Amino acid sequence: METHVADVAEDDIEQPILPLDGWHRAQGARMVDFAGYQMPIQYEGILAEHLWTRAHAGLFDVSHMGQLFLSGEGLDAALEALLPADVAGLKLGRMRYSLLLDESGGILDDLMLSRWADGVYIVVNGAVKHEDIGWLREYLPDEININHLEDRALLALQGPEAAAALARHVTGDHDLDALSFMTGGRYTIAGVDAWISRSGYTGEDGFEISIPAEAAEAVATLLTGEPEVKPIGLGARDSLRLEAGLPLYGHDLDPGTTPIAADLGFAISKRRREEGGFMGADRVLAELADGATLKRVGLFVDGRQPVREGAAVVDAEGSEVGRVTSGGHSPSLGRPIAMAYVPIASAVPGATIRVSQRGKLHDCTVTPMPFVPHNYRRKGAAK
Repeated sequence: METHVADVAEDDIEQPILPLDGWHRAQGARMVDFAGYQMPIQYEGILAEHLWTRAHAGLFDVSHMGQLFLSGEGLDAALEALLPADVAGLKLGRMRYSLLLDESGGILDDLMLSRWADGVYIVVNGAVKHEDIGWLREYLPDEININHLEDRALLALQGPEAAAALARHVTGDHDLDALSFMTGGRYTIAGVDAWISRSGYTGEDGFEISIPAEAAEAVATLLTGEPEVKPIGLGARDSLRLEAGLPLYGHDLDPGTTPIAADLGFAISKRRREEGGFMGADRVLAELADGATLKRVGLFVDGRQPVREGAAVVDAEGSEVGRVTSGGHSPSLGRPIAMAYVPIASAVPGATIRVSQRGKLHDCTVTPMPFVPHNYRRKGAAK
């Protein structure tokens, strides 16, 4: 007899455990359910952790993310049939932000591509990683191998002092400081091989570190042993990425949203704009030329009360014309901020819009993102 999930007691469903589960609890983390796992939302408090990361360095466990390695004959062309990225032009050690789109140009996920010597490494969002893998298996040719790297952990070390702390513990073919934003390489840390990229999700300079799962605790202990580094939870990760103007899949991005509406046109490379040929290209390229009806914008919210995801953007008559997708208090700015999809006519800096939340109207001003300037180490930037 077929068994349905609803027929199984919650206690009978075994939840997967991430490599650092016990380590987080030993550090005093408050754990919550997230993307099918128990993960730390905070250690000493979201505000303190947020500000520490902006000033020093925070260590985030992002091992729930999906790490994939793709290889095989014709890989670049096969990926370009799905993604709007210039995969063929991706050089060894370089990274690129891209989008997994459906046939109508809706966003199934956003992801990071990296060129490895023998294939392409992809990091996808944890909540939809299995759906992503299924989509890739369905649409990529049989000649393409998809390896889900379930035996690896992923850590993110973020903040202005991240480079100094990490450099004390890594060796590699070239100096860690030679890495610029969106580049990576092979290194050794705590006696294990690691892929380390200069990237992240906070707007700060920082690194993402892919290592064997069994080494995760040793690496986390090593890095948090440095005076600049503290463990940071999901709460501060969310407030940091909001200040940085970075969208979160499942909130600011979903299959009902296109790259142009999401203000992610930069993810469609110049060659792909000219050639097309990717999933959903007809709609995406049409919107590139003519614009979308809605656009993701940043909002400064008047007063002290934040507006939250799901609040309605309303017109003068009170009719819903858009929606808030992320919102909260900005610890760095000391005021509420939000992201919302608004009609294109209102998507200009300085425009005033109204948001209805629980029957109360909030005045908001459209403002450029990021709310807090990015501090990425760009190529050629002064050190």
